[in-house]
Amino acid sequence: MSDFVSLVTSLEIKLKKLIERLNTEEKKNQMLSVELENLKDHKKHLEQELKSWEDQYNALKLANSMLGSDNNTTEAKLKINTLIKELDHCIGSLSA
Repeated sequence: MSDFVSLVTSLEIKLKKLIERLNTEEKKNQMLSVELENLKDHKKHLEQELKSWEDQYNALKLANSMLGSDNNTTEAKLKINTLIKELDHCIGSLSA
């Protein structure tokens, strides 16, 4: 009978240790989830900032080509044609 009691006691101790480990791992999981969300937000912010810089770069490149730089005149003409097409599309949408 004492073997049975010691077996039950041993199982209780192991169960308590497992519950403690489970609680610890759940806390770690929650912390990692919060960190993951923070990193996702940071990544999104950096992507938006990159897009902004790319837009500014493209605008500056277009402005430089419009100033008479021979390097990008073809690109400037294509961009102007694209803008005209977009304006025509908008006017067409408003007229309809």
